[in-house]
Amino acid sequence: MSFAFCNLKCDPEKAITLREGFYEITPAWHMNKKHWNSVSFIGDLSDHQIEQWVKDSYNLVVKSMPKKLQLELDEI
Repeated sequence: MSFAFCNLKCDPEKAITLREGFYEITPAWHMNKKHWNSVSFIGDLSDHQIEQWVKDSYNLVVKSMPKKLQLELDEI
């Protein structure tokens, strides 16, 4: 199975900058558009760019979790 896009959490200011700089990045559908972007895999984005944004998104999501859950994730 392949995907055409994914939704990634982003710092609000960075989210706007990315949307303005890349046509493949738009406000995420059915998500808080202040914090979430949809990133299309159809276009000119490099795998490295997408991988970095996925890591950034993961870190932001984990950071918003309770400390106990963060510690449990560290153990995995």
